[in-house]
Amino acid sequence: MAQALRLAEQGLYSTSPNPRVGCVLVADEKCVGSGWHRRAGEPHAEVLALREAGDKARGATAYVTLEPCSHHGRTPPCAGALVAAGVARVVVAVQDPNPKVAGAGIARLRAAGIAVDCGLMEASARELNAGFFARMSRGTPLLRSKIAMSLDGRTALANGVSKWITGAAARLDVQHWRARSCAVLTGIATVLADDARLNVRDIMTGRQPLRVVLDSRLRMPLTARVLQGESVLIYTAVRDAEKIAALEQAGAAVAVLPGSDGKVDLNAVLRDLAQRECNEVLLEAGSTLNGAMLRAGLVDELLLYVAPQLLGDSARGIAQLGELVSLDQRVDLKWQDVRQVGNDLRITAKVEGCLWKFTFTG
Repeated sequence: MAQALRLAEQGLYSTSPNPRVGCVLVADEKCVGSGWHRRAGEPHAEVLALREAGDKARGATAYVTLEPCSHHGRTPPCAGALVAAGVARVVVAVQDPNPKVAGAGIARLRAAGIAVDCGLMEASARELNAGFFARMSRGTPLLRSKIAMSLDGRTALANGVSKWITGAAARLDVQHWRARSCAVLTGIATVLADDARLNVRDIMTGRQPLRVVLDSRLRMPLTARVLQGESVLIYTAVRDAEKIAALEQAGAAVAVLPGSDGKVDLNAVLRDLAQRECNEVLLEAGSTLNGAMLRAGLVDELLLYVAPQLLGDSARGIAQLGELVSLDQRVDLKWQDVRQVGNDLRITAKVEGCLWKFTFTG
């Protein structure tokens, strides 16, 4: 199963909106076939492994990182392919959360007389497809907030200067997180301040993420670099037909999702991104939007790049959380990983809980 998971990881940048899946076929304690899903519309991992194994698949054990599909989507069902190949046993890491599958694949295998075990290395399999599980189970993608900061938690000087707090190695590492994400999300303030492009650069990838900007009052300049290229989506709270037409003429898609306060509805944004089949969303924003997302309880993970420097208490913080009057109002985190990237530290942490709400004013 560990080998199957390593194979699945090869689809980290390419399988969206499908999950990353690997499969290994074993007969007489030898690997007779293996495969991994590359991109939507192409053969699934099980099919590729069966092709490689040929007749050796009969009586073999299949190790699959996600429950084989039972429905006919862009490709035929993998459960049926395993049955037809005559495998004797299937070991599944985790059940598929997709309602179209959700146990039906395992049931089909067992109905055909195939022994099925489920749960081997389940935590690793879930983590590999955390965004897919989030979208299928709760109707919103996994939201990961990337923040580059000093050791004292500052992201920019008081005058807004922030290039560069972290080093080249950390900035290159961010490109890998962009490449695995379905969308990169920011606020209009970041676009106006940095003229950010939000695309993947300096690494090989066959797919660019959807670039998303929250722009409540449609302040987006038509000359902004984020409008160059494909796959740009702007969420706004105003129905300015003339500006929307101009942005669409520039190549952007515009969605009007006002909240009750007249600002962009953050919950509606994430639900809409899920409808657009986004599994993982990388938030790259300033302290206002970071604070809004945290206080709304919408951030799943923090991706922190910490530089060995101090910027002082007048510099800008990572998130505008307002004044807390009780420790019960804190945002609780759970450390996932800490490692050095160049001269900086990269810390990943899951958001465990956040007890209050906040209105975004961007």
